[in-house]
Amino acid sequence: MDDKTQMLRSLAIERRQHAGPSSRRRRRLLPVLGIAALLILVGSAAALWLMIPNSPATVPGGEILQTAQAEPAPAQTLATEPRRAGSLTASGYVVARRKATVAAEVTGKVVDLLVEEGMVVEAGQVLARLDNVLADKDFALAQSRVEASDAAVAAIAADLRDAERILNRTQTLSQKNFATEADLTKAEARTAVLRAQLRQAQAQLATARLDAQRSGAVLDKHQIRAPFPGVVVERSAQPGEMISPMSAGGFTRTGICTLVDMDSIEIEVDVNEAFIGRLHAGTGVDALLDAYPDWIIPGAVIAIVPTANREKATVKVRIGLKLKDPRILPDMAVKVTFQEHGAPAAARSDTPSGG
Repeated sequence: MDDKTQMLRSLAIERRQHAGPSSRRRRRLLPVLGIAALLILVGSAAALWLMIPNSPATVPGGEILQTAQAEPAPAQTLATEPRRAGSLTASGYVVARRKATVAAEVTGKVVDLLVEEGMVVEAGQVLARLDNVLADKDFALAQSRVEASDAAVAAIAADLRDAERILNRTQTLSQKNFATEADLTKAEARTAVLRAQLRQAQAQLATARLDAQRSGAVLDKHQIRAPFPGVVVERSAQPGEMISPMSAGGFTRTGICTLVDMDSIEIEVDVNEAFIGRLHAGTGVDALLDAYPDWIIPGAVIAIVPTANREKATVKVRIGLKLKDPRILPDMAVKVTFQEHGAPAAARSDTPSGG
């Protein structure tokens, strides 16, 4: 046991002996490392000082030597120039102010479809026809009622004229005491009845005529016409399909085609509300379609819509195009640059004129 204790103690003494020199070496290295770090910092500072461009120096001739600092002169010139119109840009889409899905006002089956995509139509042109057999029969029936009512009015009017002649003759005979009071009263009563019947027949004739006009209008609605001139951009129905002004479920459609008035094409963009004060009606615009990046289209602000989008903090701006071209299509993406410092364009109407 004594031997083991002695051995342990000897081991502890050796550990302390080895720990002492290493600690002293570390303490000696710390100043050296600090000096090295200081030298590195001084060297870095000197290098940065050498990289800084010197101020203009003079030569014996009195001339000033320009350093590299004078090279960015064009950039400084651009910075001092007034801000150009390109500083305010916005993105949006080409839209049509007049765009409609043409539908039937009555329920019926399509028997003839007369339009295709890309077709140019005029106002009032027939686009499609619906099955009008029943409507045609109703119109013929209404016309026959008009004729019957007209004949009834003519018959009652003839009886009334005869009754009025009898009444006049009875009154003359009564004044000469050749006709009794009863005969005069009877003639007056018959005349009054016939006059009432005539008014009733005339009212029935007017009702029959209105009903005939209504039946004729319903028959005409089986021909679907274009509400305004434009271009067909989509055909929705096919011959044989059922068309209804209201969706009735199943395979019933509500529209025949989609019609766009190309003369009402304009641009709608969202402008940040922080910059909306720099715009006004008539401000010049350069529009650039994503489909034609090398084609700049001139335009002008038509109006600033007086409402803001709370979520996006933007205000919608309507822009009219001074150039009309068939390549400009609805829903095309477009970027616009506002000419803030240019001369404002003349006041424009709601529909921009063709250029």
